[in-house]
Amino acid sequence: MEERFTTLDPARWLPAYLPAWSSRAAAAATYEVGGEDGGGLRLSIPPEHPVWCPDRHDPPLRVSAVQSGNWSGPVGSTRGQQPFREGLTVRETQSELRGLVPHHGTVEVECRARIGPRSMFSAWMIGMEDAPERCGEICLVEVFGTAPRAVGCGIHAFRDPALHEEFAAEPREIDVADFHTYAVDWRPDGVDFRLDGEVVRRSRQSPDYPMLLILGVFDFPAQGPADPRPPELEVRRVTSESH
Repeated sequence: MEERFTTLDPARWLPAYLPAWSSRAAAAATYEVGGEDGGGLRLSIPPEHPVWCPDRHDPPLRVSAVQSGNWSGPVGSTRGQQPFREGLTVRETQSELRGLVPHHGTVEVECRARIGPRSMFSAWMIGMEDAPERCGEICLVEVFGTAPRAVGCGIHAFRDPALHEEFAAEPREIDVADFHTYAVDWRPDGVDFRLDGEVVRRSRQSPDYPMLLILGVFDFPAQGPADPRPPELEVRRVTSESH
């Protein structure tokens, strides 16, 4: 698969962030697709963008994200993706989407970001969580505006007993405002993390279930004055190749 975002294909992408815990409308992204070259996805957080799950998530969080998979159990159940606290229940039942949900392979994201002291961007893969333990994360990139040269990547175990935490943000000589390619080579015996083609981390862990991709930009209102310009993530290309 090669995605250039000339449109946002609803068979492949959902423009809402973990909507089971709120709703698709309340979790909707602010985004545009296309451009002078005919492609590209731009996710942004303008001043009017609402707080996500305002009565449930503490501290306050605003987010614009798209995800390549989605599902949930019925309203009132605890069955959904990336629950952020114990006992969290579904507020809006989600139909199943499996737009890009590989089980091993290479995934690349070419993007650039505009972030400030209270914002961040990330690209990460998570299990579909069709079983609670199938919930691990492979993080391609995570960068906070407070440390814009500390490029995070690695594995988060969450509730997967087969995994352990293996994540770090290390200084890199890059400017995230320029386009860079963040990638993983995910095999049954481990995961390699690459930045612009160079392997920057290797792990012997390997989540053993299908995983969806989330691309997002975040704003944390409680951390101080708003960034001078709205945070933005521009994704030029996503590619996926199965092994």
